[in-house]
Amino acid sequence: MTQPPSQQPPQGGFGAPEESQDTPQPPQPQSPPTAPPPHMPPAPPQTPPAGQPGYGYPQAPATQPGYGYPQAPGQGAPGPYAQQPGPYGAPAGPYAQQPGPYGQQPGPYGQQPPGGYGYPQQQYPGAPAPGGSGGGPLKGKPAVVIGAAVALLLVVGGGIFLATSGSDDGEKKPVAKPSGAPVDPSASASVDQGDGKGDGREANDDLNAGRKDGEAKVLWLTKNGLDLPRNGADVYGPWIVGDTLVKGMYRSVVGYSVADGKEKWTLPLPADMCAAPGTATADGKIVIGVKNGTTDKADCSELRMIDLNTGKAGWKKAVKKTGTWDMMSDIGLAISGDTVTVGRTGNSNAYRVSDGSELFGKPSGNCQPFAFAGGPKLIAASSCRTSDVDNPQHQVQEIDQTTGKPKWTYQPKRGWEVDKVYSVSPLVVSLTQREEKKWSILALKENGTLRSQLVGDKEDKFSVDCGHDFSIFGEQLEGCTGLAADANSFYMMTEDDTSGTGRTNKVIAFDLNTGKPKWKAAAPAERTMKPLRMEGGNVLVYLEPSYDKGGAIATIAPTGGAPKVLLQHPDSTTRIENFFSSKIAYEGGRSFVVSARVSAGTDEEEKEQTTMMAFGK
Repeated sequence: MTQPPSQQPPQGGFGAPEESQDTPQPPQPQSPPTAPPPHMPPAPPQTPPAGQPGYGYPQAPATQPGYGYPQAPGQGAPGPYAQQPGPYGAPAGPYAQQPGPYGQQPGPYGQQPPGGYGYPQQQYPGAPAPGGSGGGPLKGKPAVVIGAAVALLLVVGGGIFLATSGSDDGEKKPVAKPSGAPVDPSASASVDQGDGKGDGREANDDLNAGRKDGEAKVLWLTKNGLDLPRNGADVYGPWIVGDTLVKGMYRSVVGYSVADGKEKWTLPLPADMCAAPGTATADGKIVIGVKNGTTDKADCSELRMIDLNTGKAGWKKAVKKTGTWDMMSDIGLAISGDTVTVGRTGNSNAYRVSDGSELFGKPSGNCQPFAFAGGPKLIAASSCRTSDVDNPQHQVQEIDQTTGKPKWTYQPKRGWEVDKVYSVSPLVVSLTQREEKKWSILALKENGTLRSQLVGDKEDKFSVDCGHDFSIFGEQLEGCTGLAADANSFYMMTEDDTSGTGRTNKVIAFDLNTGKPKWKAAAPAERTMKPLRMEGGNVLVYLEPSYDKGGAIATIAPTGGAPKVLLQHPDSTTRIENFFSSKIAYEGGRSFVVSARVSAGTDEEEKEQTTMMAFGK
């Protein structure tokens, strides 16, 4: 049995792997029926040490972390900017040369993939950074605000359980209004009472009053308005379908008008939303995961189809658990065509999005898929049963959307695990080696053979943003941002460089046919930028806000060069825009900044927290 790859690869850059095995090896002999499945849960992830965000930012819950979490700085834990040792005891030095999944050559970066096998160290956006490299998959923003959440794996009577701490009186119920109404730009987002809890703006202040020539307008913003559980809630989406922006959180999915931010529809859920795919179908349908109860023991096993155009609920189905090792506490959903896949440890299923009928389930054989990536193709990551838990065998497959049968199989060298799919078409895959804390990025051809391995310069430390997934038993194969790809190039951002007066970084283009860098584009001085996707043949990037500069949407030409700003957000609202962690969407000349997680120290602050902002001309 093997453990699944962690939520993030080791910190830093990636190495040069040795020759891969394009021809799959013969499967290993089956273990006895009583043995656990090949894809086993990892050890509990570590959370970053607690710290206080800068002025005007949402505060983490004012409770102590539970047993098993690192202590705050000054209590034996390293500071948020310190270089951290590797999760398996060995130092995770960012410049140590590592061979990759192809063998004897030393890695050109010699660093470990961003985020390590736990969570990145906590930094706060918007303020000047102290010295040191810092960085991580969220470029200085924590993957998730855990607060008082405690996640422990308990082995009881041979079973494995996820235990989380909650409030003494159980989960809080949502208030009558399930989502905050948009705030007109002429109204204040909130009032600063001088106690550090506000956002620095006065009552009745026009959000566009300080707008300078050439800057976009604040079209609208929304507040949370929900009484959430003690530790807050993750935000799923956003998905933009026509003139509707949709996001899900806690126990509702809500559609908003992209023009004015007003709610167009609200779909209440009976329990917490717990999973969602990255993309919807071409006609705007999506399937989400909802817990099958409201207690801590509830599984993420209820599927619900939603029409994002209207907010109407379609079919619903309970995914049946099969066997002890079918881990339903966390699942990963992916949509390709009219197929939605349900990946998790110990089993997998696929259903037709349009009517909910089951298309295929767990395949026979020694290798079992545990996670999927959707979009124009359906890609599966599989784990094969082996006799050595420390030397796993993974596979990458393109599978038929209707039958689940593989069209081709790529098998990396033993010990390398499929971590993420950065792009489905062209296919770019992240692999990690847990024992030696290595990282490699491969491009595969249409037939599943090796196209290239990304190799670059030692001084470049790369960063990917794989979101706030707090998954214990499941694995999300898709959903990473800070990346873009076209037919022949792959674009990545580097970690923040803090050696100067402020944070800055670069976007680097790789030739997918050779794996070598084509060009490097530097962000403007004291700014950082993050690739979003391709836009008209150019790389669409988000220039992240700083403590005195608003964010911006820009493009970089396919030949490189300085970013060209398409939409400059106002400097006067940067404190509001600079969410603790955010997701960015750009559509129809409008940009949308959506909080990736809603959490605050008090119920009052939680309800008043800004959750979305829209900008346009």
